[in-house]
Amino acid sequence: MAVREIRLYGDPVLKSVCDPIKDFDDRAKALIQDLLDTTQVPGRAGVAANQIGVGLRAFSYHVEGKLGYLINPEQLEVFGEAALVEEGCLSVPGLWHETLRYPKASLSGYLLDGEYTTISGEGLLAQALQHEFDHLNGFVYLDRLSAEERKKAMAILRETDWFLR
Repeated sequence: MAVREIRLYGDPVLKSVCDPIKDFDDRAKALIQDLLDTTQVPGRAGVAANQIGVGLRAFSYHVEGKLGYLINPEQLEVFGEAALVEEGCLSVPGLWHETLRYPKASLSGYLLDGEYTTISGEGLLAQALQHEFDHLNGFVYLDRLSAEERKKAMAILRETDWFLR
């Protein structure tokens, strides 16, 4: 299919809660393939559908050689003690900030064949699951920053040449 352009912070689609995918038809298959293709670009750990301009509940991930996706993910379960970890986002290029994330996470949803499945992971995969689930709920990682860190991030963001003003 295609590597799709990533929507940047300031685009309203990133702040919208995504709708469930109702039919696992050719359109859904094309979306998943585009997500997988877009995620496989080196340096990417995950892409949510709204990051490519599609307001539907699906994301892909590519962590430690493992490529996958999830449709209509449900309740995110997190485990362990939350800690600050360096995090960035394709929709906020060039900015990295310490974000509170849990070391282990589990997320359930569907595959294209209708199978209900659970993805569990720790470290970078856990972080990616939390990050992409946030996207589908209209949040970017900047929303998770402490007030002081967010203020710094927004000042840096305003100085970038890509930010939608």
